[in-house]
Amino acid sequence: MARYPNIGDHGLIGDLQTAALVSTDGVLDWFCCPRFDSPSIFASLLDAERGGSYRIAPDRDDYVSRQLYLPDTAILITRFMTPDGVGEVHDFMPVIEGAATDRHRLVRNIRVVRGVMRFAIELQPRFGYGRQSHKLELSEHGAVFASDGLELTVHGIGPEGISPRDSGIAVERHGDGLRWTRTLREGEAGGGVVLESMGGTPRRITPEEAQRLADDTARFWRGWLSRSTYTGRWREMVDRSAITLKLMTYAPTGAPVAAPTTGLPEQAGGERNWDYRYTWIRDGSFSIHALLGLGYAEEAAAFGGWLKDRAQEQAGSGSGPLKIMYRVDGSSDLVEETLDHFEGWRGSRPVRIGNGAADQLQLDIYGEAADAIFLADSNGIQPAHQGWTALSDIIDWLCEHWDQPDEGIWETRGGRKNFTYGRFQVWVALDRAIRLATRRGRPGNVARWIAERDAVYRQIMERGWNPKLAAFTQHYDTEVLDSSLLMMPLQGFIAPRDPMWLSTLAAMDRELVSDSLVYRYNPAASPDGLAGDEGTFSLCTFWYVDALARAGRLEEARLAFEKMHTYANHLGLYSEEIGSTGEQLGNFPQAFSHLSLISAAINLDHQLDHGPGSVRHLLTEP
Repeated sequence: MARYPNIGDHGLIGDLQTAALVSTDGVLDWFCCPRFDSPSIFASLLDAERGGSYRIAPDRDDYVSRQLYLPDTAILITRFMTPDGVGEVHDFMPVIEGAATDRHRLVRNIRVVRGVMRFAIELQPRFGYGRQSHKLELSEHGAVFASDGLELTVHGIGPEGISPRDSGIAVERHGDGLRWTRTLREGEAGGGVVLESMGGTPRRITPEEAQRLADDTARFWRGWLSRSTYTGRWREMVDRSAITLKLMTYAPTGAPVAAPTTGLPEQAGGERNWDYRYTWIRDGSFSIHALLGLGYAEEAAAFGGWLKDRAQEQAGSGSGPLKIMYRVDGSSDLVEETLDHFEGWRGSRPVRIGNGAADQLQLDIYGEAADAIFLADSNGIQPAHQGWTALSDIIDWLCEHWDQPDEGIWETRGGRKNFTYGRFQVWVALDRAIRLATRRGRPGNVARWIAERDAVYRQIMERGWNPKLAAFTQHYDTEVLDSSLLMMPLQGFIAPRDPMWLSTLAAMDRELVSDSLVYRYNPAASPDGLAGDEGTFSLCTFWYVDALARAGRLEEARLAFEKMHTYANHLGLYSEEIGSTGEQLGNFPQAFSHLSLISAAINLDHQLDHGPGSVRHLLTEP
């Protein structure tokens, strides 16, 4: 077993309030409780000794493992093959759809499907990012770990709890944790564990009860997935991406996290290690495109409500009326600190929690939010009076403040620039507000909005365009290209076959594309205040697919999309980036990657059926 598994060697499970990662070796090495952005209990993915882990695997080294999801569900199956038999661990979290709670269950059920297998169960929690001590109380039915107001109860699955008399090996303390073994033969039930936060006294859970939990969980996911309206090509990839996005959405508020992890690097051993367990205005706004494209109006409306609340409270200061990111409950305390006692995944330090970019000025978020509101309105989810008033106030603020440098979509830490993407999204914000006001007869300073929108457009065409390169550039004072500008034709700023755009796309082909994979920009040519390099950005690759299709390069678009599927992990999951040898890099899995996969699949499928350049009615292009 590797000390640090590959980032991609994991599956994701969750209950819609928090989530966990399970490696192909049966190690649950990342879990925060009671919600996504809470301190970790298991974090050996970031520090093999201090982080804490929870392993169920054969009590031997000569095994082969494979993972799959129970079809159309978020129940993860890790299969182990040994000379004596084939065994499985079924991992899942029973779904919690209601109010926020501190009570969560991790179910790890064991079964042997051929021959015989002895499993070793090793449970080593480390509370508070490994900074808090805990107490352990052990009984014949299970155990309780307690630390600073949080308890984890270990319930044994089977007729005799976690200490079966016929095993010959009792549960034993193993350091600050537990270790025991369980031997099962083909067809025998029991032997697994239910780990429950705030779960009270340990008890025996019957195999039948554990199976009911699994059946109920499978029923939920299959019922949810059956609501999808997507019937096109690549349905399996789209369905898995939809489930993954749902797993990363905090049900009590409807807010998606960018990823369920923190500290996983964009370059092994590097410093680009950020905390993504929060809700970005940008990511959430783009998720509305994916959700509505699949027919999930209820989920889109839930995030729309969360966004309306942020617009009304206007908690931002230096960032403008909105902050660029929030916690899943809408609070905005994201003070960044480093976990100096963690060595980081394969030595990638510092390990950060919180996010210091929260107060950056990123003008693009206003365009992405307005576009999402416009799209929702186009699909019957109209903004209420208070929501419209808040949006109108924000647009008025934007009219006064758009013509200034900002930090940009990539949250660089090299100082503010006149980023072309930010300016283009200002145009989107003004354009969508104008269309909403005229479509619905809502009050607003429409004449001024029109004047400012046109001024932004002219400025971009004059200063964002570089005649020497025959391309739009990252900001007004550079020759660096930036793949965020792939959104220009996708959101209607420029026609997808305009000569200025086609030459920009050709320049990106030469400088940013590698075997259909797309880099955000060249860090060496555009200093971003950080050391090191990074991989290709999966979000940008899916944007590239869409831009190719709209430019009439349909066969290239389809091949690029199909190639991208080969870079997914064994379960169809994507992190933020793809490394030079095809490995997953960055926080995992990444919502941006999966929502852009969904949008690219929907749009490409439509154009393959209706011809290049055709646009689905769902999209917000003029």
